[in-house]
Amino acid sequence: MCVGMFMAILDIQIVATSLPAIRDALNISPDRMSWIQTSYLIAEVIAIPLTGLLSRALSGRRLFLGALTLFTLASIGCAFSPDFATLILFRILQGLAGGCLIPLVFSAVFLMFPVRQQGIATTIAGVLAVLAPTLGPTVGGYITQTYSWPWLFLVNVLPGIASVAIAAVLLPRASGDLRLLRRMDWLGLAALALGLAFLEISLKEAPERGWTSMLILCLLATVIVSLAGFVVRSLRRDLPIADLGLFRDRNFAIACALSFIFGMGLFGSVYLMPVFLGLVRGHGPLDIGLVMLVTGVAQLLAAPVAVQLEQRVDARILTAGGFLCFAAGLGWSFFQTAATDFDGMFWPQVLRGCAIMFCLLPPTRIALGLLAESKVPDGSALFNLMRNLGGAIGVALIDTVIWQRVEMHSKDIGTRLVELDPDAAAFADMSIHEIPSIAFVPPESIVEMIRPQVEKAGLTLAINDAWAMVAAFTAIGVLLIPFVRRTDRSS
Repeated sequence: MCVGMFMAILDIQIVATSLPAIRDALNISPDRMSWIQTSYLIAEVIAIPLTGLLSRALSGRRLFLGALTLFTLASIGCAFSPDFATLILFRILQGLAGGCLIPLVFSAVFLMFPVRQQGIATTIAGVLAVLAPTLGPTVGGYITQTYSWPWLFLVNVLPGIASVAIAAVLLPRASGDLRLLRRMDWLGLAALALGLAFLEISLKEAPERGWTSMLILCLLATVIVSLAGFVVRSLRRDLPIADLGLFRDRNFAIACALSFIFGMGLFGSVYLMPVFLGLVRGHGPLDIGLVMLVTGVAQLLAAPVAVQLEQRVDARILTAGGFLCFAAGLGWSFFQTAATDFDGMFWPQVLRGCAIMFCLLPPTRIALGLLAESKVPDGSALFNLMRNLGGAIGVALIDTVIWQRVEMHSKDIGTRLVELDPDAAAFADMSIHEIPSIAFVPPESIVEMIRPQVEKAGLTLAINDAWAMVAAFTAIGVLLIPFVRRTDRSS
């Protein structure tokens, strides 16, 4: 099951690094290229909250086998897509299947394992869930440089077939209740799908068009109306699409808030590093992946320690420590310069990688550990949905910060360089002797001559602002910990 989840999460990142190769192969216009990712993300975020109801209707075993089979077949379809429309269709199918796989794994931790083994099971699932975004650029870069773009999808086929075969034998059989599908709230499902789809589209378009543009305001108004309608219907029906009543449990509600904040930090950092390494340092996909591999190695090394501590230490203490260290690791990257590379990014990555497991494992237990078995599938779906929504909103805010502040920073750094400011020259990875004197060259001409360095330095400062924003949001998670009730593992 973990292999299936790992494939679904990895697929987002390995494709993201290779969009230009797919664009050239299928002759896709630049303005439509991002839909290769957006279509997957929209389908995934719609499927995640449906997992609880579908697992009760079909049983967790049947839903997992069906979703993984569909994901594998859709991967083959993506690899052999002859045009853009066909690729988008199969990406949607991939997203629908992948969205079911993620919460099913975290449900299985609490439904299939005794309490004494849940720590290890949660760690394995958690490591793979957060390792996939980190390894994605490395795997995607290697495949793109070594093979052709269809292998970005064909790499899923053999693991998918093997996982389906093993799961069919090992997963315990359980009976579902297909009558639940006939009683499904189809109007509520439509409202949920419309709200989440338009939310993803608005988050994708807002940084470029502006949050106050008419299109974005209309999209967000539709999101508010649709999701409000979904909430009202869900709270009034005996068989809701998702059991929103779980948010009445204080621990579950706080854990979901922590999951949302963690998603902003996790996916925000995975997004910011390739932007900096690619646009400022000029690295290719494989080199970017190798730099980011430090975070993954730190996660793996911290995992055994996290398991032992999670079984012995209050989850609130571990969560607070995890969010503090994760925020510190994010904030550390605020001090990057245009010359920063592997060495300068090493220790912030180590700190973040070690902290990640403590931002995921204890909150997962806080959210799901004390729920009744019948509530775990819905709880897992909502908990994982919040992490994905946090990531989507975090990336949109990051884009907004970067592209709104890069011009201001570029003008400021250009002015300082013309004035031969040694600190500005050091930040831009330049020597004062490389800058002509205003006694011989007009200031406007000097700025034009050093424009590449000025733009890279301005972008670096804007990226640093985004690091600071994400760190501040992550630190907010610590303020929520005192409101969590102590959880007793034995209960």
